[in-house]
Amino acid sequence: MANKRDYYEVLGLGRDSSAEEIKRAYRKLAVQHHPDKNPGDKSSEDKFKEVSEAYEVLSDPQKRQMYDQFGHAAAGGGGPGGFDFQGFGQQGFGSMNDIFGDIFGDIFGASAGAGAGGRARGRRRGGRPGADLRTTVDVTFEEAAFGAEKVITVPKAVRCDTCEGSGAKPGTSAQTCAQCGGRGEVAFQQGFFAISRPCPQCNGNGQIIPNPCSSCRGSGQVKKRTQIAVKIPSGVDSGQRLKLTGEGEAGERGGMPGDLYVVINILPHDLFSRDGFDVICDVPLTFAQAAIGDEIEVPTLEGKVKVKIPAGTQPQTTLRLKGKGMNRLGSYGRGDQLVKISLEVPMKLSSEQKELLKKFDELGSNSSQPLHHNFFEKVKNFFG
Repeated sequence: MANKRDYYEVLGLGRDSSAEEIKRAYRKLAVQHHPDKNPGDKSSEDKFKEVSEAYEVLSDPQKRQMYDQFGHAAAGGGGPGGFDFQGFGQQGFGSMNDIFGDIFGDIFGASAGAGAGGRARGRRRGGRPGADLRTTVDVTFEEAAFGAEKVITVPKAVRCDTCEGSGAKPGTSAQTCAQCGGRGEVAFQQGFFAISRPCPQCNGNGQIIPNPCSSCRGSGQVKKRTQIAVKIPSGVDSGQRLKLTGEGEAGERGGMPGDLYVVINILPHDLFSRDGFDVICDVPLTFAQAAIGDEIEVPTLEGKVKVKIPAGTQPQTTLRLKGKGMNRLGSYGRGDQLVKISLEVPMKLSSEQKELLKKFDELGSNSSQPLHHNFFEKVKNFFG
């Protein structure tokens, strides 16, 4: 999974691409790399599989939403909420006729599809879609571990209640643009070609508003601070983002609303840090505890647990508590808690303590401190 390319990158698209743009990019690449067109070319076959896999996810609104939120981690090996990318073997390749037939059906619309199951297509006109928004939400370590619901305040353009988003003064309505006849575009001849461009009279909307709403001045939207509930999934990490479909700015004149992207920022914790789905806790020991062993209480996300410290434990030793880490987002199970041992050296000693330590050192042997003995043996041999 770590080596997978971003699906948008595979199709050569941006994350704000429309469903139609995704379909066009897939068809172009599928025709270019289809095995029927490149027999025996393993690189083209691999590329076709990659393109097909990307399209399988991005063409499905639910799968695309999961992928936008969690990336390839949402795949989860086919687990709950994951994607099943099987079926892209040789038997799963569609024929070139299927691909070209779909393209020609879209180009010629009802005339080409009436007898071949094609779909009639018309150019959709309406208000402009709303802008996507991005905000950051602070999440505590515990909220990231167990999940939470946060209420955030987002300043954004919302639908005007006075005109119900139409942009027209109450009691009036929008009128079909006389210049383009409601098509939203006008055509002109340039040599042998007929070129279309957005209608300058209605700005491509297909409609004009003779009597604009006084509250929104004809846009169908007003600025407002809106409270939105955000569900924080268990196991989420800093930098990941959640996509809230339709929670962006309202569209103009009834256009589709944009989306809201919530970026997660996990606040520092006094006791814990994390590495992926593992939780790390640094625990200081005294010299006596490390030397003769002990049983100590260690904090975890779910409370204290007793941990046995073996005699002779060295600094930087790591003890592992299975299943005490973060939930594995998009998969099953939990990470571990890593207890990292550090040795605290006393800074102020009494005269009695100093004498006892000197006596202890004199009673030591090479076998009790092998690292110390081996190091100075190497120093001695180095200098002859």
